[in-house]
Amino acid sequence: MKLTKICQELNIEFSGEDIEITGLHTLTEATPSQISFLNDKKYIHQLETTKAGAVFIEEKYLNFLPETTIALVTDEVYLKLALASKLFAYKIETKGEEPTMGEGCDIDRSVSFGKGVTLGDGVTIMAGSYIGDGVTVGSNTLIYPNVTIYHHSQIGANCIFHAGVVIGSDGYGFAHTKAGEHIKIYQNGNTIIEDSVEIGANTTIDRAVFGSTYIRKGTKLDNLIQIGHNCDLGENALMAGQAGIAGSTTTGKNVIIGGQSAIAGHIHIGDSTTIAGRSGVTKSLEGGKTYAGFPAIEHVSWLKIQAKIAGLIKKKR
Repeated sequence: MKLTKICQELNIEFSGEDIEITGLHTLTEATPSQISFLNDKKYIHQLETTKAGAVFIEEKYLNFLPETTIALVTDEVYLKLALASKLFAYKIETKGEEPTMGEGCDIDRSVSFGKGVTLGDGVTIMAGSYIGDGVTVGSNTLIYPNVTIYHHSQIGANCIFHAGVVIGSDGYGFAHTKAGEHIKIYQNGNTIIEDSVEIGANTTIDRAVFGSTYIRKGTKLDNLIQIGHNCDLGENALMAGQAGIAGSTTTGKNVIIGGQSAIAGHIHIGDSTTIAGRSGVTKSLEGGKTYAGFPAIEHVSWLKIQAKIAGLIKKKR
């Protein structure tokens, strides 16, 4: 889509070359044919080196914009991003077609497929599942009943998805108008599940806003887990039931997350971290340690605090 057309749709004026725009991305990942945005001054260092063709930006930050990038000046950066995301949203259709299948697949007759689906050898898909447009499923993956895999998700080999799993549903993203209305940010990325991942019943993994949400190889997820958009869950993670990770959080390898734990967005959990059940993680954690409580602190310190509290209560009695 031409940049002039986008600006007409969003009621934004600009001066510069009328370039062809193929989509949206972050400041660090955007190419000269993509639009990006700056809605927080802590990312100014990324703005200074961005390769984006154009950027939604407030006037006060114009001095930090590279000369090669077109300024799309607005005082509602996040709202303009949301409105632009709709222009590049994937067109959802109900029409499907038979998938391209490898040898030895076992597919229930009630399974529905979108267009351009590719299955490897020995894939098993049970009743009531839906596999969307452009999805790839690796060899020897087992999909139990009523699993939904949204368009353009990529599933590795030797995976197991239990009943009710949802892969690639929209992340929870909205911009807000000055009147308090909530405007959907269309999630135009995808979800990638690597090899040998097992996902428990009714677990949901959101697609990315742009780019990909990743579940790395060897990870095992329990039932009723929520993984937010643009997360990157490292190799061989273990995550117990009813835990959740907010958007854009990343973890290293061999992380263990206890049941009903909640992890905030835009942070990093280091390699070989253990998070005790019902913990609330509010900031990035150094790897190789065990954490507990809310806000989560090192487990030994948390135990000492609990002992102090119990001692105070005992004295009061």
